[in-house]
Amino acid sequence: MSENESSPKVRQPWSFEMFLRKFFKGIIDPVAAFFLRIGLKPDHITILGFLLSSLSAYFIATGKITIGGLILLIGGPLDVVDGSMARKLGEPSKLGALFDSVVDRYSEFIVFIGLLIYFLQKPYIMGCILVIVALGGSLLVSYVKARAESLGFNAKVGILTRVERLMIMIIGLIFNIPLVALWIIAILSNITAIQRFLFVRKQALLINK
Repeated sequence: MSENESSPKVRQPWSFEMFLRKFFKGIIDPVAAFFLRIGLKPDHITILGFLLSSLSAYFIATGKITIGGLILLIGGPLDVVDGSMARKLGEPSKLGALFDSVVDRYSEFIVFIGLLIYFLQKPYIMGCILVIVALGGSLLVSYVKARAESLGFNAKVGILTRVERLMIMIIGLIFNIPLVALWIIAILSNITAIQRFLFVRKQALLINK
C-alpha cells in the first residue's frame, strides 16, 4: 500500500474505550486545563503516570495488593489526561505520541512484573504463567494496532483495549483478586489481538477486490 493510499472504508465497531473517553470528557478536560495552568506539560504527566505505576508495582510485589490497586487507580487515568493536554496546547506531535505510547507500555509492563515477583515469592506457578500470557496478549494488542497503522490500516477494535485492561487490573487489585483479573486479561487480550488481525485482514481483502 502506498503512503498516499488511504485505508478502505469499513464499519468501525462500537468501542467501550471511546465511549468512556466521551463520557468522562467533562472531567478529563478540566483536569488537563488545571495541569496546564500550573505549568505542567503533557510529558510531565506521562512520566508521573509511569512513576505511580512503578510505585503500584512495588506494593504489589511486596504483597500489599490493595494498596497497589489504589495507587494504580490514581495513576491510570493520567494516560488520558496527557493526551488531552497535548491537544489543548495544539501540539500533539508525532514524537510526543510515540513517547506517550512507549511509556504507557512500560507502565503496563511494570505492573505485570510486580505481579510476577509476588507469585514467584509464594511460589505459585499458575500465577506466573497467567502473568506471562496476560502480558504477552496485552503487548500483542498494542503491537497489532501499531503495525497495522504503519501499513495504513485501521485497527482500533477489540473487546479488551488498554482502558478495559487497566480497569480490570485495578478492580482485581483493589479487591485482592489478582488471579481473576489475570485470567480475564490473559484470555480476552489474546482474543482482541486476533480480532484486530481479522479486522485488518478484512480491509486488505477489500483493497484486493
